[in-house]
Amino acid sequence: MFASVNAFIEEYRMESQSTQKLLDALTDESLKQPVAPGYRTLGHVAWHLVHDDAGMVQRTGLRFSAPPADAEPPRSAAAIARAYRETTASLLEAAAAWGDDKLTEVNDMFGQQWPNGLTLYLFIKHEIHHRGQLTVLMRQAGVPVAGVYGPSKTEWEAMGVPAPTK
Repeated sequence: MFASVNAFIEEYRMESQSTQKLLDALTDESLKQPVAPGYRTLGHVAWHLVHDDAGMVQRTGLRFSAPPADAEPPRSAAAIARAYRETTASLLEAAAAWGDDKLTEVNDMFGQQWPNGLTLYLFIKHEIHHRGQLTVLMRQAGVPVAGVYGPSKTEWEAMGVPAPTK
């Protein structure tokens, strides 16, 4: 749980930059890659990071610009990446105007009462979870994956270092 708005801003700025790197690497064709037959596509998972995450945070009372929750995913990878960049910038700007006292306020979240500091913490964890899904789908779609917490296999190989296999 976050006890200061600045701690959230620093953490989310770092995590959103990693997500943005992945979204920027997507291609229009890769958006069609399904998780499995009858499941979401890579495009739906990527779009989920733009609008559904925003809806979770907006339940805290934090107001910022984001696409409507019922908006269909764009068919353009660049449009998804741009929408994420704009939503993230708007969220960070709105959070900067909050005081730390807002983090202890409690709001209904999925039928439970969560302090805003917890919601922001879990919001970031939720994004990390879906970012992991993105990387698997990107590999399945043949899109190079950028490293997030260290080099990816492709990046290790570009450095001339064999990627760990075990």
